[in-house]
Amino acid sequence: MSWNFINSGFKSGYYNMQFDIDLAKKCKDGQNFLRLYRWRPFCISLGAHQSFEDINTGLADSDNLDVVKRPTGGRAILHAEELTYSVVLPLEDGMSPKAVYLKVSRALVKGLSEYHSVLSDVELQPQQANFRALLKKPEGKLCFATAAKNEITYSGKKLVGSAQRKIGNILLQHGSILCGPYHKKLVNYLPADEIQFSNLEENTCDIESILDEPVDYDKLSDSIRMGFENEFEIHFEEYADITAPQINS
Repeated sequence: MSWNFINSGFKSGYYNMQFDIDLAKKCKDGQNFLRLYRWRPFCISLGAHQSFEDINTGLADSDNLDVVKRPTGGRAILHAEELTYSVVLPLEDGMSPKAVYLKVSRALVKGLSEYHSVLSDVELQPQQANFRALLKKPEGKLCFATAAKNEITYSGKKLVGSAQRKIGNILLQHGSILCGPYHKKLVNYLPADEIQFSNLEENTCDIESILDEPVDYDKLSDSIRMGFENEFEIHFEEYADITAPQINS
């Protein structure tokens, strides 16, 4: 079994989502992947079952934001000051998606703790929210308005949001590690009668605000990689066989 590491750097929203899907579709038995990436331009992504009508796409376009659909579920995210991860692996030896989710969360916790000792206080959300009820409310359209079970929080506020999709026997999980406060501007792109400024302010946090210092993204990437190596007891190989999606990056 091999574990492969990819650091894609800055890419467009469509590129990032297509790359994750392409990686899942060509993943073979015995292959496991961790990819880290960022977003240029900033991008709003919607869960697979959301409608583009949930977002003011005209305003997003005028502000030079991409708007894309994720292949996974979940709700809207403004990808800006963040480090995004994706994990792609075959579900072997009876491992369930829930088990992978928990293991990945533990790897992220170890990586965050490696990055800075203050982040050793991050926790896993112990309970699942009632998302069926939440989706009927305006804030239900926002991924970071509520933490799901085993998502990562700091002082009760959501720091990392993740989502999954199973493609045959292959699991794709990707998520956002919030590094700065810009994601809160997502509320500006909701329909005018649904803007909830206080919700993201009260329920999310980010590394820069926690530490009161700029994020060193290279160090954070190395720390997250180390967290996965420690949790999964593996050593990454640099993945050389990368076929980029045939789109503009």
